Amino acid sequence: MASLADLEVRRAFEGRLTPDRALATIGEADAFLRDRGLLTRTADSALPSLYEACHEEPYKPGTPGFATWPKTKWPWFGELGRNHLVLKVHRGKNLLVTAETAHVLDPICRAEIARMTEADTEWARLLSHLASAGPSLLEDLQLELGLKPKELKALRAPLERCGAIVARYATLEHAEDTELARWDQVVPDSGERDVHAALANLVVAGVRAAVVAPEGELKRWFSWQWYWDDGIVDERLRRVDSYVTLA
Repeated sequence: MASLADLEVRRAFEGRLTPDRALATIGEADAFLRDRGLLTRTADSALPSLYEACHEEPYKPGTPGFATWPKTKWPWFGELGRNHLVLKVHRGKNLLVTAETAHVLDPICRAEIARMTEADTEWARLLSHLASAGPSLLEDLQLELGLKPKELKALRAPLERCGAIVARYATLEHAEDTELARWDQVVPDSGERDVHAALANLVVAGVRAAVVAPEGELKRWFSWQWYWDDGIVDERLRRVDSYVTLA
């Protein structure tokens, strides 16, 4: 059975954490995402990170924020988002997920549509409007719902964070815009409805992507603290000191 040291070596290889494993092309980045199932933008946890795997100097050294992103490869996250989903369910931070991972997420995000509809009348109004109008551009939503840009941004943020709605790129004739859609308008119905089982499956998928991760970190990976219980970390995972890996 692999030791923690062995697992860390494997994590460095599979997570492309060493310069010799740097992503060289957008095709390699796409294959990396498909292999791992999910990628954060920047390194913020044990989950694999796209920009960390680029091993490229920052856009503007010594400056915080966006300037820390890779100098030439920073657009890759958005480019991958055209063929995969970019979600905010990583506690409000951007997370790239494949169709397979979206299938795992599906019961949770569908439950969140219902929960958020019941929780607030304004959230319900936006979700109901999208249900009838279909996926909509931001400008159209502002006009149709009588909202200012800042009002719509504040309204959509918690809905994106829990997965009830998804923001996607929309290519227009001469420009690009953002389109908002309900989760159930974007992802095929998995047919599953057990939210706790889905969260346990998602944690397993996250550990598989990370190879090994601190056990105390797992609960902080995703937004849904209200669904967490002791049974989420199940027999599919094994403990190695204070870390977990696949059993």
